[in-house]
Amino acid sequence: MTTEPFRYRWAARGDVNGFFALSIDNLALLVSMSGILIGVFGMPADIVLGRMVPGTAVGVLVGDAIYTWLAFRLARQERRHDVCAMPLGIDTPSMFALSFGVVGPAFVITKDGMKAWEVGMAVLVLMGIAKLIASVFGDAIRRILPKTALLGAISAVGIALIMFFPFSKVMAEPIGGFVSLGIVLLTLIGGVRLPARIPAVVASVVAGLAAYTLAKSVGYEPPVIPVTGGTFGLHLPWPSLAFVGGLDLAWQFIPLALPAAFLTIVGGIDVAESAALAGDRYSTRTIILVEGIATLAAAVCGGVVQNTPYIGHPAYKRMGSRAAYTLATGLFISIGAATGLIGVLISALPESIVVPILVYVGLEMSAQAVHESEPKHIQAIALALIPVIANLVNIEMGGVIGVARVDVLALPPDVQRNLTVLTMLGNGFIVTAMIWATWMVWVIDRRLIAATWLCIVSAAMTLVGLIHSPFADGRLFLPDATTPRIVYALAVGYVLLGALCAALRGSPVAASIEADEPLATQGSAP
Repeated sequence: MTTEPFRYRWAARGDVNGFFALSIDNLALLVSMSGILIGVFGMPADIVLGRMVPGTAVGVLVGDAIYTWLAFRLARQERRHDVCAMPLGIDTPSMFALSFGVVGPAFVITKDGMKAWEVGMAVLVLMGIAKLIASVFGDAIRRILPKTALLGAISAVGIALIMFFPFSKVMAEPIGGFVSLGIVLLTLIGGVRLPARIPAVVASVVAGLAAYTLAKSVGYEPPVIPVTGGTFGLHLPWPSLAFVGGLDLAWQFIPLALPAAFLTIVGGIDVAESAALAGDRYSTRTIILVEGIATLAAAVCGGVVQNTPYIGHPAYKRMGSRAAYTLATGLFISIGAATGLIGVLISALPESIVVPILVYVGLEMSAQAVHESEPKHIQAIALALIPVIANLVNIEMGGVIGVARVDVLALPPDVQRNLTVLTMLGNGFIVTAMIWATWMVWVIDRRLIAATWLCIVSAAMTLVGLIHSPFADGRLFLPDATTPRIVYALAVGYVLLGALCAALRGSPVAASIEADEPLATQGSAP
């Protein structure tokens, strides 16, 4: 008996939506990065659009090309045509962190755009190396942590970060923004089919731009597009050793960069679990290894922002995407950046019409967390939101403080303390979200000894800044006399919480918790 040869149908109609969704996602982040570096810090547009953007795009090409190949391999192994490639692109949180915390400050220090670019490259090289090393431990972490903790962290990021920033752009320019957002939600969530089966993401951009242009023609004054100066022209991102020139300053940014790299490693573990639950089981170690390779490739070619597998694989799979969308995205973003097309689009398209697809991705992420988690663990998902919301507040507040040039040390002591608490709550937010959600799951499941040890580990991580760093740049540290007292207090708090878990491990469970029905229905009439 012979087995018929299997040929993976790697391109489907759903790849059209997937391509536009993933491409616009990356384009929106390049818009934001360029706006921060050019509009906020005043960096030369030719360096940002001609060197940083093309170099960063190389990582998108390398990562998406390898993920496309991994989809082919998985499809052949399992003889399935519905395999969806893992999406990869520019990392959202670290784009803000590296723009505001590394490249922008390096330009302020040196007053030299080229030097700031070299520093950004050097920091990214070090981050890529760290991610390659850390990829060894990905599968082990995935086996240890509860599914709800992994999905809870994903859901929190989806709601508090990936959905919030697009909504702020839509609210700032609601005419084109609401038209674009409406088409995305009506079609991809509501299931409304457009005439002639026009791809939803294409329709959202075209209709949003049409509404924006028409309103502008009759006197509407929309917000100024933050980036100008994009022109067509070749900007080939060849590998180079230019990053060596930035190593002298790069080391001072490592305390910020390494936690940012670690967050995407944890995110890679999360998305591998998310994809597996959607039916596509990729090796966690391989997923993280590829993001390390992509980040390193971007760095040596001039990139300044790391790459990561995107949270939202189930959303792309639901669109009907397979593997063509990732390869097409990598080619479009990289070729577009090298020819100046991306720079022209960044300078021409309003953010309000390109970011609504992120809202859909965020909704899908939060929905999966609720659907795939056990009902009794739902509280753990809610708990995971807290540190992510704190990080969102810190990003917004940090931008305001930076632009307004506020001297934080001149503020009243109680205000400084509140800012420190927010900083600590937000720093290391993905790790904190996973730890808190894991603790809650283990408490619900009465695994109180495991919860005790998790508290002790959390205390140790707090004392070196892996979570709850009190510094605005999120840097790591060794505890000494200069360490803020609140760090020691928080570490003691974790230890006491662990002691409480250990002391109560043999206590009986309350009858209301043992009941099968949700608490909201207990005591009601049958």
